[in-house]
Amino acid sequence: MSAPRILYIGGTGAISTACVARSLALGAQVTVLNRGRRSRPLPEGVESVVADIRDPDAVRAALRGRDFDAVAQFTAFTPAHVTTDIDLFEGRTGQYVFISSASAYQKPPVRLPVLESTPLRNPFWEYSRDKIAAEDVLTAAYRDRGFPLTIVRPSHTYDHTLFPNSGGWTDVVRLRAGRPVIVHGDGTSLWTLTHSDDFAVGFAGLLAHPLAVGDAFTLTGDHAPTWNQIYTWLAEAAGVSDPTLVHIASETLARLDPASGPGLLGDKSHSVLFDNSKVKALVPAFGTTIGFDEGARRLVAHHDRHPEAQRYDAERDAWTDRVIAAAGPDAAASRFAGL
Repeated sequence: MSAPRILYIGGTGAISTACVARSLALGAQVTVLNRGRRSRPLPEGVESVVADIRDPDAVRAALRGRDFDAVAQFTAFTPAHVTTDIDLFEGRTGQYVFISSASAYQKPPVRLPVLESTPLRNPFWEYSRDKIAAEDVLTAAYRDRGFPLTIVRPSHTYDHTLFPNSGGWTDVVRLRAGRPVIVHGDGTSLWTLTHSDDFAVGFAGLLAHPLAVGDAFTLTGDHAPTWNQIYTWLAEAAGVSDPTLVHIASETLARLDPASGPGLLGDKSHSVLFDNSKVKALVPAFGTTIGFDEGARRLVAHHDRHPEAQRYDAERDAWTDRVIAAAGPDAAASRFAGL
């Protein structure tokens, strides 16, 4: 049996990099198509094709009519994007995998855990609504004429470069200086975090899998600490044993920081637990092996080794001080010591 031919569109991001490596390790023939402006090197043995997926003629010329067993699309966010992809790849792939988002599931959630049958509705976040609309276009193409669709819905997936906390590296700077950081709500909501290495096992296992075509899969893992625990593990990784966490209502933070408000109210402020039994049935190797206690250590260690990766935001730092000052001295003085 010949090795499956897999085309990754994107392929060098925080999530897709691990997926490319996993597919290669499974013996697939892997091609990556992107604009060539990557900061992460491709593994040896991966074919690079340079073209802008938003330029269909350039993609057709670059691929020269080639067929693939699976196309994994990491850079489509709107109905227009997937409409172009249908035109490009219909009849040329045995499977088209659309990376949607678990934020598309009903918000606020009515019932946990979230299942693939949970309604798709997010009135808070345009990003999620666009993903839902793109799913609708693809699902219609599957139902009408058998376009070989697979939908994957990840939740918060990270690697050694991506912080899950709102303040990113700026929060680490504050913690190390003994200064308080903001946690939305009361910090007790549950948040599912998935390391990209774990995600890649499930994702690569679905590629060119005949039982995955025509179906949708939640792909998140089972690790769901509280936000208080997430920040505490991050502090511990930074060498801080007694972090000061200031709890501010999510609605207040959304009003004070409109740019992050939709993602906060439409995703992070809710407890989310997911049922991953569907993907595990097809990919038994998939599971959670890296919790955020370890993930936080990898994040901080990477940034300590690479000062050029440290993104300190002076404006965010000052904004945090203003919000904490407005919250009052009691909130600013509270300390969190474990669960």
